[in-house]
Amino acid sequence: MLKKFISYYSKHKRLFTLDLLCAFALALCDLVYPMITREIINDVIPNHNLRLLIIFGVSLLTIYILKYIFNYFVQYWGHVVGVKMQAEMRRDVFTHLQKLPLGYFSDNKTGVIMSRIINDLMDISELAHHGPEDLFISIITLIGSFFILCTINVPLTIIIFLLLPLLIWFTIKKRKKMSDAFMETRVQTGEINASLENSISGIRVVKAFTNSDYELEKFEENNTLFVKARSFAYKIMAEFYSGMYFLLDLLNLIAIIAGGYFAYKGIINFGDFAAYFLYISMFLNPIKRLIGFVEQFQSGATGFKRFIELIEEECEKDNPNGIELSNVQGDIEFDNVSFKYDDENHILNNISFKIEKGSTIALVGPSGGGKTTLCNLIPRFYTATEGTITIDNIDINNIRLSSLRSNIGIVQQDVFLFTGTIKENISYGSPNASLDDIIEAAKEANIHDFILGLENGYDTYIGERGVKLSGGQKQRLSIARVFLKNPPILILDEATSALDNNTELIIQKSLEKLSKGRTTIIVAHRLSTIKNADKILVLTDEGIAESGTHQELLSQNGIYADLYNSQFATL
Repeated sequence: MLKKFISYYSKHKRLFTLDLLCAFALALCDLVYPMITREIINDVIPNHNLRLLIIFGVSLLTIYILKYIFNYFVQYWGHVVGVKMQAEMRRDVFTHLQKLPLGYFSDNKTGVIMSRIINDLMDISELAHHGPEDLFISIITLIGSFFILCTINVPLTIIIFLLLPLLIWFTIKKRKKMSDAFMETRVQTGEINASLENSISGIRVVKAFTNSDYELEKFEENNTLFVKARSFAYKIMAEFYSGMYFLLDLLNLIAIIAGGYFAYKGIINFGDFAAYFLYISMFLNPIKRLIGFVEQFQSGATGFKRFIELIEEECEKDNPNGIELSNVQGDIEFDNVSFKYDDENHILNNISFKIEKGSTIALVGPSGGGKTTLCNLIPRFYTATEGTITIDNIDINNIRLSSLRSNIGIVQQDVFLFTGTIKENISYGSPNASLDDIIEAAKEANIHDFILGLENGYDTYIGERGVKLSGGQKQRLSIARVFLKNPPILILDEATSALDNNTELIIQKSLEKLSKGRTTIIVAHRLSTIKNADKILVLTDEGIAESGTHQELLSQNGIYADLYNSQFATL
């Protein structure tokens, strides 16, 4: 994990090195001040040497100006290094998220994932900047102080440094507890973010069911767990800090008593005692820095651990030597295909059928029969556990994912529109499309006239997830998106089931136009929308129960006929 963390410094070696050099210079500047003070007390004042006093004063002013420059560089450019590293990590994790299978997003809450990308990486950024810098300054100051103190009085220095092993032991003892506490805090932060994201996204449902109190109750439950986790972390921190500062106070006490005794006995003079005491104060500063570093390290390290866990999630399996599809005709075949999410839940069993290019096949049947799952197998959102699926006689496992999916258009019941303008959402089907192409796609989807009636036309902002549009308008935008993509294979997954009858008729005309000349798979509950399909498959939890045209299935008087008659019994 440490090796991976260090690798993010590689692109910023020059800037990071300059930052450490400035930190090194700052540490050296701090070491000079007590030496000058010692000389002033031992030499300048007793000898009334005004010239040397002025020289020392100018020297200190120069040192302080240099410290100002070095501090500015460390504070500004040091943070820039941390922010750039944070941006790289965020880019890496976002890129990795695009490659993860759908199953990962089904099993993990959006708010928890966002917490890992935002909150955790912020703490990592602070560690990336302050961690090496504080550690470097502290080590230089400690070593420098030790050697300079030894030039004043070796026995006294050894007495002071004998307390260091106790400090180190105490730090190690508390480190593990702090690590566990910070990890639990991050988990609860993710949970509370997930709760917030869920409640805010579903605010209309909350208001419709007047469930504000229920949402508050859920939030308070997560909030209480967060407070509990954070309080425990602060308890461990309090034990660590109070213990460390007590040991530092003991060190200070020993320095005063021992130094005063040595001065009383005449072993050291008053100038040496003053310099010694200043160095002890300086000696305490890096220890305090190290204490802060321990807290920062725990916070950043636990964040980086969670970052690594996400980065190491297994990606979708793609074939690096996969075929790039071209001139796709759209012949699709399922050969003894089975699929299961786990060892106990078999969704599809030995499914076999063919779809000829340009034809339309409909999937119907009771809920839970695997219709949507079957559709998800074609673009390999999920991978069949047994059997083979081919497109134009090519096993889809031998096709590159990007090439496979670029030849498939999907219109779903639950339309997802991105926050932005109408033009941006339609052009998602082909990001480099011209405005003329976007307008043509909108016309094909029967939404062009509606768009022109808006104040800003195609530049109209539609709100988060298209909240300013009706269900039918959102669906037509999603259809325009697929028109623009112009794929040879089309999947319509209950694309009209959530619409009223009038809107459904309008959308149905758009879908019929979209399906023309393409291999089309339709999942439908409203059987009126699939009467003209070339073939209808009745899918149950035991497989394909019936197969044929609308009229053929009605004449069989089986499952399809029962479904159809139940829907149109009142007609």
